[in-house]
Amino acid sequence: MLASHDLPRLKTNVVPFVSVHNMMRLVNAIGVERMLAELTDAIATEFRRWPLFDKTPRVASHSLDGVIELMPTSDGATYGFKYVNGHPKNGRGGLQTVTAFGMLADVATGYPILLTEMTILTALRTAATSALAARHLAAASVDTMAIIGNGAQSEFQALAFRAVLGVERFRLYDIDPAASAKCATNLARHGIAATILHSVEAAVEGAGIITTVTADKQCATILTDNLVGPGVHINAVGGDCPGKTELHADILRRSDIIVEYPPQTRIEGEIQQLPPDYPVRELWRIVAGEEPGRRNAGDITLFDSVGFAIEDFAALRYVHARLRGGDYHEELDLLADPDEPRDLLGMLHRAEA
Repeated sequence: MLASHDLPRLKTNVVPFVSVHNMMRLVNAIGVERMLAELTDAIATEFRRWPLFDKTPRVASHSLDGVIELMPTSDGATYGFKYVNGHPKNGRGGLQTVTAFGMLADVATGYPILLTEMTILTALRTAATSALAARHLAAASVDTMAIIGNGAQSEFQALAFRAVLGVERFRLYDIDPAASAKCATNLARHGIAATILHSVEAAVEGAGIITTVTADKQCATILTDNLVGPGVHINAVGGDCPGKTELHADILRRSDIIVEYPPQTRIEGEIQQLPPDYPVRELWRIVAGEEPGRRNAGDITLFDSVGFAIEDFAALRYVHARLRGGDYHEELDLLADPDEPRDLLGMLHRAEA
């Protein structure tokens, strides 16, 4: 484990800041699929340390238009948080549905040690977490995935599943044909020839993995019970706030349900449709080897993904470590650091002079 003092630090009065521009430079320098694979392993590493972390459901402020959330955690040496929003209507106005930024801080001093964009980074860590779950839960021989909902997250899911699980065949469906065309075009640049289908039924036929990742903030039935056969792994990404679901409840009752952090998922995930004591399993226990992943070939496994702070913590630490010896950040003058810590007003006077 890297303690805060082991992580790269520039000066005491400036904070490394990774802008959108520099995040894109960093991702392109590493390579999207390589970064997805490395983030998958980074998240797995932190999940194996799960008991060390402070854990709380994200702090959410809901409105009719969307949600604004804070996602904090700490391992006792380093503190991290992410600010993130989810506003489904934004897309119709040319804005991102999800935007985010995040920070790491040294617990011993309270000083920030990283500030970074996390809109791109969240897309990457979400897909990496999906791939981590599927690595333990999907059938070993699966080679086809259906992606229902072809918005901004869809391509990252496809690339992560190819990088981590070797999936090569992708079947796309979205109520907006332009979204599917966009997704297919982007994937083609990575050598993936995705197939666009014109119904959910056609998309899921023959798929060993079904990913649902739609954006509308409503209780919807994107996937019905009759479309899910034995042995399928469902990667449910889109249901991520109260009142927003994608799966018919009968699918949940037939599935082996795996979640990140039950107190949060019961509020925000697909399992908000079930009784509050309905049995679920926790992904970290599977990753840590405390429980098996897929238990029987014919099981329907369901990863009810809503995103959790420890995943963001892993992504922030990964980026922070990547700054060492590189030029992917700026020095942000964020901290007032007078020569005499008790004389903050004197610093103002000296600046005026």
